[in-house]
Amino acid sequence: MDVISGPRVPDSVDGFRELAGARLGGFPRTEVADAPGLRRAAVLLCVVAIDGPPSVMVIKRAYRGRNAGQWALPGGRVDDGETVEQTAIRELHEELGLTASPADLLGRLDDFPAASGFVITPIVAALADVSELRPNPDEVHSVHQVDLARLAADDVPHWVHPNEAVRQQDLRPDAPAVPNDGPGLLQMRLAENMTIHAPTGAMLWQFREVILLGRDPDAARIAHFAQPTWTRN
Repeated sequence: MDVISGPRVPDSVDGFRELAGARLGGFPRTEVADAPGLRRAAVLLCVVAIDGPPSVMVIKRAYRGRNAGQWALPGGRVDDGETVEQTAIRELHEELGLTASPADLLGRLDDFPAASGFVITPIVAALADVSELRPNPDEVHSVHQVDLARLAADDVPHWVHPNEAVRQQDLRPDAPAVPNDGPGLLQMRLAENMTIHAPTGAMLWQFREVILLGRDPDAARIAHFAQPTWTRN
């Protein structure tokens, strides 16, 4: 896949921390209020640098259980008595062996009301020490790094007709694009074999738009983004 360049992004975790802190400080996030039957989850958009430039960690779920084999962000269900921040820190350790502190968390993006019935809260983090990275094979098949420069590249977001919502092996690179102000479906085409749809793709897109590109938050809302059927369990 050819890479089309985008704007310059931070070249260190500390540089990202400074940028994200400034942009999240003024971000008017959208929250989904509690309601009977509503279930909550939290995920981490965690920026690290492992033998390369700062990147967001993306995982592929283990090929068993809930969301088997799907692209995801570290995270999971909020347990009774937990805050979403506590959940994110706990899940990061359980899934990847990494230890984060509250000081590593930089803020929240918009809640995403997933078709599964969960409301997902994305939390942005920057982690300097990843020496303890040990993926839990019961939950994580593989760990991937999405370079911030790649995430910001012009050719990553691709909007297609909802009937083009197919799994990775069936993707058509020539699928015709549709305007992103209509009923299109977002594909985040990050690498040759990494195309990510909502919910994870939606949260990566908002991270890109709001933090990396500094765009108007009101033009970067995600609650209405469509999900392919296989992401709804």
